[in-house]
Amino acid sequence: MTRFTVRAPTAGAVWLCLFDDGAETRVPMARAGEVWVVEVPAPEGARYGLRTDLAPGKLLVDPRATRLDRPFRYDPRLSDAGADTADLVPRAIVSAPLPPLDEPVVFRPGGLIYEVNVRGFTQRHPDVPAAQRGTVAALAHPAVVAHLRRIGVAAVELMPITAWIDERHLPPLGLANAWGYNPVVPMALDPRLAPGGIAELRGTVAALRREGIGVILDLVLNHTGESDLDGPTLSLRGLDPAAYATHADGSLANVAGTGNTLDFGQAAVRDLALDTLRHFVAQAGVDGFRFDLAPVLARGPDFSPHGPFLAAVAADPLLSRRVMIAEPWDCAGYFLGAFPPAWLEWNDRYRDDVRRFWRGDGSAGALATRLAGSSDLFGAERTRSVSFVAAHDGFTLADVTAYAGRHNHANGEDNRDGHHGEVSWNAGTEGQGDPADARALLATLYATRGTIMLTAGDEFGRTQGGNNNAYAQQNATTWLDWDGRDRALEAFVADLARRRTATLADPAIRHDARWFRLDGQPMRDEDWAGTDGFEMRLPGTRVRIDRAARSVAIDSDEAMPRAAAPE
Repeated sequence: MTRFTVRAPTAGAVWLCLFDDGAETRVPMARAGEVWVVEVPAPEGARYGLRTDLAPGKLLVDPRATRLDRPFRYDPRLSDAGADTADLVPRAIVSAPLPPLDEPVVFRPGGLIYEVNVRGFTQRHPDVPAAQRGTVAALAHPAVVAHLRRIGVAAVELMPITAWIDERHLPPLGLANAWGYNPVVPMALDPRLAPGGIAELRGTVAALRREGIGVILDLVLNHTGESDLDGPTLSLRGLDPAAYATHADGSLANVAGTGNTLDFGQAAVRDLALDTLRHFVAQAGVDGFRFDLAPVLARGPDFSPHGPFLAAVAADPLLSRRVMIAEPWDCAGYFLGAFPPAWLEWNDRYRDDVRRFWRGDGSAGALATRLAGSSDLFGAERTRSVSFVAAHDGFTLADVTAYAGRHNHANGEDNRDGHHGEVSWNAGTEGQGDPADARALLATLYATRGTIMLTAGDEFGRTQGGNNNAYAQQNATTWLDWDGRDRALEAFVADLARRRTATLADPAIRHDARWFRLDGQPMRDEDWAGTDGFEMRLPGTRVRIDRAARSVAIDSDEAMPRAAAPE
């Protein structure tokens, strides 16, 4: 017998729906407080869904499903209250858990995080078998692992791989979501990316761990793909609509900017999120998580770094030892530097200050602060900053130096979407950047103290043709061109990785940097204004920044005494 439970506190009736060769059998469930329960003979592999009287006609996916038999696909009937959707909605699959893992963390703050769009990363990789391209399993291919090691990757950060649905405006435009930031249920992997389910992810994590490379999952727990009140009814909306945050007038809160926001002030929402994290740690062995729009998780309703979800993570014996990374802003607030001390945070101040310096309108002092670990934001905890010059959201690194403005017409929104005014530049013909600019940005990144992040393909000049919001481009725009990559730039980055490993990669280095002018004299306060360069010196390490020469040098200076790190 298999026991099915689901939380539906305001429902008056709930049915378990079993599917066998397309035939649906409905079994009434019994109320037990806020949850509904039934035990039936359902072997591993059985397909099932749920129905409630809250959403007549709608087949619903179990919010705690761990495997689905097909991807979600948008259809207007999903939003039509009178339409039955059994032919549209994925069925959950009864799955026994794998033996639990409690692996030690591979990634340590101070290393390089490599942000990966799983499908786009290997969809065009010539060495990966065609049947495996675009999947989680492809990340363990020897050619992929060799590339990761060559450029110094300490952990891959996988953009969302849980099952998502296209935003409803995309199908009429002939477009599809390429990023996955519109999930429906938090534990089920998207069958397109992980056809082998959690076992596939577990195998890839194990293979990368053997090479000393950790895996971090980018999770979207702030909202679901059910969107606003005109969106589809797929899961929580038909089971526990109160899980979504609302305003005093009853309208849906939209702190996530997606039409709805999950309410982390509710214990049931927090429990689902915490169980999701435990699931991926125990079942796949991942090192940790990056949280999209993380302030939502700390709201209840106001943001607090001491909020119940963050406190629960810190107190959990399994999760407290994992890497936690916040995107420290949402549509209602900006909280860079405000998360708990154990958390890492995406540092967009680093991105903008570094870009402005190399564009020519930024200050050397601001660059020095970012290079040294952003102590103005994180104090002595320099490894808390996840420093990056480009990410999935925004221009690619190559496009930063080739386009003065966005070119998002292919997204079907008349070039109105995406960030307007992103820090970028073009010194000549639009679309043709100066290679020296890209190299300066990459070298600055690798010369930075603490944790750094590189988005896959930026090491060999990936371009999106100036599209700085390519979420809807499930095509060659976001698929890496391995055959056409800039191999000279890739070799340059590999050399940067070797230099970083020999000098800056040790997070135990806690010395304050010493600063010198380009002529070798100590930097005085008055020297920072208007200067085009400087040297940062640490025990055994010299980083030389020269804007006029468009160069960054990272060297091990054996003549400099190596003082022992303080106890």
